[in-house]
Amino acid sequence: MNAASQRTAFLALFSHYRRHPGQLAMLLVGLWVASALWSGVQAINASARDSYARAEALFSTGLDRIERRDGLPLTLDDYLSLRLAGAPVSPLVTGELELAGGSRLEVMGIDPLTLPEGSGFRTAGGTATLADFLQPPYRTRLAPDTLASLTEEDDTLPPLADGRQLPPLELAPELPPGVAVMDIAAALELLERDDLSRLLVAPEARLDLPQPLVRSAAENLAAPGQLTDSFHLNLTAMALLALVVGLLIVHAALSLTLEQRLGLMRTLRALGVSGRALVSLLLGELLMLGVLGAALGILSGVWLAQWLLPDVAASLQALYGERVGSELALPWHYWLGGLAVTLGGLLTAGLGTLWRAARLDVLGLGRAQAWRGQFLRQLRGMALAGGLLWLIAGGLLAWLERQPPAEGLTPGFVMIAAGLLGSALWLPPLLAMLLAALARLLRRRPLAQWALADLQLQLPRLSVAMMALLLALSANLGVGSMVGGFRLTFLEWLDQRLVADLYLRPPPARYEAAVDWLEARDEVATLLPRARAEATLLGSASSQRQPRPVNVYGVTPHPALTEHWPLLASQEDDASAWQAFARGAAMINEQLALATGLAPGQWLRLSSPTGPMELPIAAIYPDYGNPRGEVMLTAPHLSERFQTAPDSIGIVLDRQVAPGAIAALRRDLSQTLGIGGDSLIDQREIQRRSTEIFERTFAITRALNTLTLGVAGLALLSSLLAQTGQRRSQLAPLWALGVSRGPLVGASIAQLGGAALVTAALAVPLGLALTWCLVAVINVAAFGWRLPLHVFPGQIAATLGLAVGVALLAALLPAWRLWRTSPRTLLTEFDAL
Repeated sequence: MNAASQRTAFLALFSHYRRHPGQLAMLLVGLWVASALWSGVQAINASARDSYARAEALFSTGLDRIERRDGLPLTLDDYLSLRLAGAPVSPLVTGELELAGGSRLEVMGIDPLTLPEGSGFRTAGGTATLADFLQPPYRTRLAPDTLASLTEEDDTLPPLADGRQLPPLELAPELPPGVAVMDIAAALELLERDDLSRLLVAPEARLDLPQPLVRSAAENLAAPGQLTDSFHLNLTAMALLALVVGLLIVHAALSLTLEQRLGLMRTLRALGVSGRALVSLLLGELLMLGVLGAALGILSGVWLAQWLLPDVAASLQALYGERVGSELALPWHYWLGGLAVTLGGLLTAGLGTLWRAARLDVLGLGRAQAWRGQFLRQLRGMALAGGLLWLIAGGLLAWLERQPPAEGLTPGFVMIAAGLLGSALWLPPLLAMLLAALARLLRRRPLAQWALADLQLQLPRLSVAMMALLLALSANLGVGSMVGGFRLTFLEWLDQRLVADLYLRPPPARYEAAVDWLEARDEVATLLPRARAEATLLGSASSQRQPRPVNVYGVTPHPALTEHWPLLASQEDDASAWQAFARGAAMINEQLALATGLAPGQWLRLSSPTGPMELPIAAIYPDYGNPRGEVMLTAPHLSERFQTAPDSIGIVLDRQVAPGAIAALRRDLSQTLGIGGDSLIDQREIQRRSTEIFERTFAITRALNTLTLGVAGLALLSSLLAQTGQRRSQLAPLWALGVSRGPLVGASIAQLGGAALVTAALAVPLGLALTWCLVAVINVAAFGWRLPLHVFPGQIAATLGLAVGVALLAALLPAWRLWRTSPRTLLTEFDAL
């Protein structure tokens, strides 16, 4: 074919969309929503990784840290004694300042003159001279996105809440979001402190530390990107599901479009257009539409990412303590990657349709029945492929049960994807079998027989929309059950763990005075001192266990605590476990148990200032939200072995006290001991903050779930609208036989509602299986703890109702058009066939 012939053939093919603009809209909408959700999540991930890269470059996980074993702040004397001994350490102070308007800014004070060579701290991304940074009025260095989040109109930082001013501003794009870096002298003055947060030292430096200090090696400090990989993988999986659902819309549109162009393609073949040339023209058409749809999707994805980014930032800060910038930072490969994924998905969705069009002969192209005749063979192929995918999912599950939990994240997602896609491929064969069985049962009902036969005729086009609905409903039910179960478990766990009415963290110098003063108060029933330390879980040759850093947590085993503290596993019963704990045994959290394989009755070895210690394990307790392993001892035992004093006190009040006792106690503490209100936290305030963080954390999950379900509803609506004209012409003979439009409309709605109800009924067990995979595999691999499986009957009923409601809404517009269509128009359309 020459260029003119190719151009003419292409215009002839594309003219189909002038007569059927709804199908063109269906194609573009499918590409748009698929690309938008995928591109939006990838934009969020790209911006978060940019923040992580800046944080790692500045905070430099290549530097070792020196801190006190008891968790108390370092003093200037600690730093000076090490420097006088020749140790190449550098001081660091961190804290938060409240700005006018209520926003908070993390401040980091450094000493550039003592920092190791090559540290990102040395310049902190600034361009001013070192003298300007070190001398009054100093400099406040922060990232542009931090400045944008703190200011609205101008580029000046607001003053502090107490009216003081920060040092002059200097923008440093290399800094991570939410952090201001300045000289340590300026930071200590603003924070009103005379202690240090930690000391930094190069990994190759060799030095002997006094007993109260401990050194954390750089290789043991997880980088932000490592901690948050699981979170971003979860987001990517949700976006991939949305991409698949959107591409199913495209697949349905392509199938219908090619079927309706069979006569045109037959004419082109008869005029001399070869099969290869025809497929090339169709492929060029797909690429042109794909570029347009991908461009719309990527631009919409950027807007979606900007809308969702605050919730993602809140989630990452709540789960991992990592700050993410409020502005999108998109590298060049983001745009190419979004275009490549969308075009690749489009070609995958259209490959089967193009293949069938290329293999049909010239005469077969003119007969629609020849096209539909292949659907039965497709059903057998779909059933076989679905069974193969489920075998893959079952094999991965068997493999995961023999692997450590930390290695199950990516294989777990592959297992879930195989199970979901396998179930979706099984759906059309199951619907076809069900329709055939119902047709045999309803042989004596002519209208029902016709409705079932008509639904079988629609199944090749409706099956793709139903597959999309099955995937969306299963994901909605599975993720919703997981989040709902997490919420229920989390709130119950908070009620059990927060047994004290108040939690006081007094300054170390006033700790004993605070204890004496509280013990003399009539409204105080019990004091529960708590202590903290850090240690290393030592390995052994027999267990092949590598040393790992752990937190050590000291509590007071008073009945007020032990009667409410939940335990997951113990050697005998809970009472015996608490008795063993009071005698000196240890308890470990679920994260440490899953990571190491330790269990009640076994022994663990811990490092301590007094030498290695071996402790029996009395029980395992849940510790939701903690990313690290933790060992729990009694507070006196911890203080003795780690040479540290308790740092906080849980205050249990008498149940007969007046409602205003908490406010009165807070006021008396401030007036008598000079302990500020921020050091005394109400239990109800902790629960309120924790619940608020939880709801904000899972807002992104709920938003993606809702969007995915909306895409599935759109797939169903677009499939129905695309075949409205053909459906109306098929109803004309029934009207001519005496069936009024009312029963015809009712039969059409019942067809789709019944198919959606069957799809939703199949989505329920699939959604419950997905919930189990999320709580037993994904959650354990991502966070190190397992949630109990909760089933919510109300949510299942809502899912069934939602599926039928979405289907009925999708059927409403075609039914309304049928109701308003005159009998004469129906007969005219039938004559046109």
